[in-house]
Amino acid sequence: MVFKRLILTAAIAGAILTGCSGNDGTRIEASGTIEGTSVNIGSEVAGRIAAVRAREGDRVHIGDTLAVIDDADYQIQLRQAAANLDATEAQLRLAIEGSRQEDITQAKAAFDNAERDYRRMKDLLASQTVTQKQFDDAEARFINAQQAYEKLSSGLRRDEIAALRARRDQAAAQADQLRKKVRDCRVLAPAAGTITLRAVEPGEIVMVGSNLLRLTGMDLMKLTIYVGEKDLGLISPGQKADVFIDSQEGKAFEGTVVYLSPVAEFTPKNVQTKEERTKLVFGVRIEVPNPDGVLKPGMPADAVLKTRGQ
Repeated sequence: MVFKRLILTAAIAGAILTGCSGNDGTRIEASGTIEGTSVNIGSEVAGRIAAVRAREGDRVHIGDTLAVIDDADYQIQLRQAAANLDATEAQLRLAIEGSRQEDITQAKAAFDNAERDYRRMKDLLASQTVTQKQFDDAEARFINAQQAYEKLSSGLRRDEIAALRARRDQAAAQADQLRKKVRDCRVLAPAAGTITLRAVEPGEIVMVGSNLLRLTGMDLMKLTIYVGEKDLGLISPGQKADVFIDSQEGKAFEGTVVYLSPVAEFTPKNVQTKEERTKLVFGVRIEVPNPDGVLKPGMPADAVLKTRGQ
């Protein structure tokens, strides 16, 4: 009787061990932790936080305003840049259109008058009626008037116009950069999801790159499980999996295998026994739709993958 009881006990223990392995040839069972895709939302400009419009736990949509940074300084700089752009554009238009006809007429009259003075002084110098300095002054006025008239008549050279265009483009780029900074003072949600971290409060000073909030996508969750090499051959991308959580006992959430790790790794350290942690396993990622938001990041979950057409 004692011998038979020992045999029966050993058989029961063996069945329990087989069930815990999670692989009977037709199904693979493994556990993991539910994860979401999180995005740390940082500041693209420096300044004082004027308002934070999202709290932890809030569901937001793409384009929603999450925070506002005071833009007063950037608005002042933008007005300065816009005025500079207007001035350079005006200079360029004048250069392209050329001088006004009345300016050219006045320059021609000044040139003609200076030329007459110059010729008269030249004759008087020959008769020694005027000094050399008086003649030199008349000659200088003649040359200056001639250059001014020719410049107004011919307009600017191509390289001068090109330089003005470059100044105009530079001023436009500066204005565009400041407009972007003004827009960046409104921090928008890059995607739909749930706010899982609020790192700043109104009145705080932030720098470029400062972390403001964390946004976690909840519509599609991820579950990573780890399987041995023998089980890996029974899994393929696109394969369906049933996912179970403790708070919804008996309810299966349908997931899909989307990734199989090509590289073996040691079992994650959160496995309890040292023997299990030293085994080489492969990561398998399962995506699980979560339209009702039942699945939360950090939840433990069990996955069941059917094999051999089951």
